[in-house]
Amino acid sequence: MVLTAAHWAYAFVTIAVIVTMIFRRGVVLPTLVGTFLVAWIYSGSIVDGFTSVFNANLTAAKELFSIFLIITFMVALLHALKDMGADRQMIAPIQKLMTNGHIAYLILMVITFVISLFFWPTPAVPLICALLVPAAVRAGLPIMGAAMVVALAGQGMALSSDYVIQVAPTLSATSAGVDAAMVADKALVLSLITGLTALTLVYLGIRKHIRKPGDPANEKELKILEGKRETGDSSDGKGSSKWGKTFAVLVPLSMLAVMIYMVSTKFSGGRMGGFEGGDGAAFIGGVAVLLLALATLAYGKSSALDRISEHIVDGFVFAFKAMGPVIPIAGFFFLGSGDFSASILSLGEEAGPAFLFDLVQQGQTFIPDNIVLTAFGILIIGIITGLDGSGFSGLPLTGALSGALSSGAADASTLAAIGQMGSIWTGGGTLIAWSSLVAVAGFCGVSVMELVRKNFIPVMIGLVLSTIVGILIW
Repeated sequence: MVLTAAHWAYAFVTIAVIVTMIFRRGVVLPTLVGTFLVAWIYSGSIVDGFTSVFNANLTAAKELFSIFLIITFMVALLHALKDMGADRQMIAPIQKLMTNGHIAYLILMVITFVISLFFWPTPAVPLICALLVPAAVRAGLPIMGAAMVVALAGQGMALSSDYVIQVAPTLSATSAGVDAAMVADKALVLSLITGLTALTLVYLGIRKHIRKPGDPANEKELKILEGKRETGDSSDGKGSSKWGKTFAVLVPLSMLAVMIYMVSTKFSGGRMGGFEGGDGAAFIGGVAVLLLALATLAYGKSSALDRISEHIVDGFVFAFKAMGPVIPIAGFFFLGSGDFSASILSLGEEAGPAFLFDLVQQGQTFIPDNIVLTAFGILIIGIITGLDGSGFSGLPLTGALSGALSSGAADASTLAAIGQMGSIWTGGGTLIAWSSLVAVAGFCGVSVMELVRKNFIPVMIGLVLSTIVGILIW
């Protein structure tokens, strides 16, 4: 394979994207310009360059639109629950279980993880910080410890696996050219290793500072939370008390049933075959839509027709704000894949170029054939891409590199999962002060820079350990 000018242009833009991420700047502009330049140089036609930019974004949108839908419906469902106050009633009984700071730590960790799996951490943070964090602090857990638990269990452990909504595994797998179910399963294992390691280290660090429930210092820290709680997000409506309690029970039971069924089919070889073909996300999305319809009808039959539209629009707005910038970035890295480049470059039945794979193949003689170096290299690249504060924008890059660097010793799905850990644990909201970690710090009333400093060592130890385990078992 002889490298062409288009290959070198693709390499230059890829390096430029990485450097831009290091300086914590957005990479949408470089990827759009890069797509145009590579396509123009490859085809020799400036017109083809323009059409390829549009085709790249269209191809990425087609591949990723299922992601936007599942986010939309889950966020819309959460808004419908807020109408009846069901979101608060759903977790209010858990407050009574926090009898001391040690138990509060464990409960806060588990509930944050579960809620963040189904609704994503960003929409879940206000609810958790408004209800569970004050109860945990009252039980004796230091407020900084509570903030660390919310960040590590939600923005870190739940978001890095994204096992239910499967935005992250789909992005990684699509770019790597592997099955999303394989990446999702491996990412779940790695996220649990990273998260439980970090959370255990945090607990060992703060356990001496956990106070008794009646300690006066608890009330002092509770005052810090005053004004930090989200107010007015649960409105009372027709039958809100009766139906709020009903849906506070119905929704968790429905989601639990969905998870049990998904797990059972994975091991029993049922029709869904363990999420293959996106059936898992479609299943939970369909359940969310039905619950959304029932919730809006229960809130008010006369307003249901308009209210459900409002919730879905709000869900789409959230989805596009969260994931919109990923489309042009994914489009550029899809251009580097032989699976998508033909449609982007309008080549018809002709095989498309695989720019990134060809570059890696040519550079194989200079790249040590060592699974440890490859795995930690992908982890470091993932961490670098997470510096932009998103966590998701780097997944097309880590996924594409995982597919290109995979060999007999290094499996593409394993490398993609490792890169996903580095990117999301960094930019998703545990190690970067300009990420959604700001929301956690704000609601808890702690310094975001202090929160980053305290999270850093536990998270890095967890990432290193999970990478080593991934190398050994896969």
